[in-house]
Amino acid sequence: MKRNLERKFKGEIAIMEKDPFKEYLRESEPDKAHKGYVWSTAIGLQAVDGLKPSKYLIDTAIQNIEGKITMKEAQSLIDSYYEERPVHLSDDDRTEEADKVSSRIAEILSETAFSFSPNEYISIHRKLFRGIYKHAGKIRDYNITKKEWVLDGATVMYGSASELRATLEYDFSQEKDFSYKGLSMDEIIHHLAVFISRLWQIHIFGEGNTRTTAVFFIKYLRTLGFYATNAIFAENAWYFRNALVRANYTNLQKGIHETTEYLEAFLRNLLLNEKNELHNRNLHISGLLNEEKVDIGDAKVDIENKKVDIQDKKVDIESVFSEKGSDFSEKTMVHIHRLFEKFGFDEVFGRSAAMEVLELKASGASKLLSNLVQADIIEPVSGYGKGKYKFKK
Repeated sequence: MKRNLERKFKGEIAIMEKDPFKEYLRESEPDKAHKGYVWSTAIGLQAVDGLKPSKYLIDTAIQNIEGKITMKEAQSLIDSYYEERPVHLSDDDRTEEADKVSSRIAEILSETAFSFSPNEYISIHRKLFRGIYKHAGKIRDYNITKKEWVLDGATVMYGSASELRATLEYDFSQEKDFSYKGLSMDEIIHHLAVFISRLWQIHIFGEGNTRTTAVFFIKYLRTLGFYATNAIFAENAWYFRNALVRANYTNLQKGIHETTEYLEAFLRNLLLNEKNELHNRNLHISGLLNEEKVDIGDAKVDIENKKVDIQDKKVDIESVFSEKGSDFSEKTMVHIHRLFEKFGFDEVFGRSAAMEVLELKASGASKLLSNLVQADIIEPVSGYGKGKYKFKK
């Protein structure tokens, strides 16, 4: 009995390769379309912390969208699911957190009530993470740094612990007093990008800042008349976070300046249904650094002849991605790019190398490599020991 229960729970952990809610976004019934949007967004936002929901959560969400159960009943089912779950089946992917926070985001986005205030912002964090983080709804009392992939390991300068509440209240008061009257849409988009990037930069909580900020922002946008019902947040949550990072990072020695251009591209897609390309690799500061490397002169012309043309490589791998990796998440695509930049088509690599390059745990690296083999992007090679791979040409 116990073994069967374990098998049941293990079988219900699933990686969501395709958005199961996309069909509902096109629904002619407004209620189904709205529920599809809130669930899709709620689940997509978990990607900012690399979390994935269980199949049980997805099935429960679909029951709610179809009108078979209420939102409260959906939450109750999720809570009961984890109360009955074998304790030792705790998983590396923090699936319980993904499921519970997803259901709570869906509930908040389904409600019309909202107050533009610091207390509302803090309250959202408390609602999302109660029972998950001990600090749910509490302002941090310590300073933090976070290594960012998009900054090549550098960190944003987050708000000082001693000034968090005062900084939060100041930003809210500034926005509350701001008038959008007479502004063009370009000016509105720019101002919204500046406001939300500054709010996020304070980082008043120990964890869960991006998800809290996103939920608060969606609710605030509704008060301004913007009712986004597309899948932009669902499909580009990690891009949203990286855009916030780039809006708050300056390094004058390297010629890097904070910019809201990426955040504005995201918002234009979200609010105006534009089709700007949102690729995380374009946000990486290495792109800026590479642009600064001027002509290296005739002395090194041979490099182009001795090495495989880098541009051709990029074209090749991009075509591989578009054909074979269309179902991967944006974060997985970035991982693939980083591996390819390191090893190209010719070098052999294994799990340990993937762990080092991508800063993944053993289980995460193994899962990624397995998925890439199944997608026919990499292939096993012999003669180098067990578990070695190369990118497939």
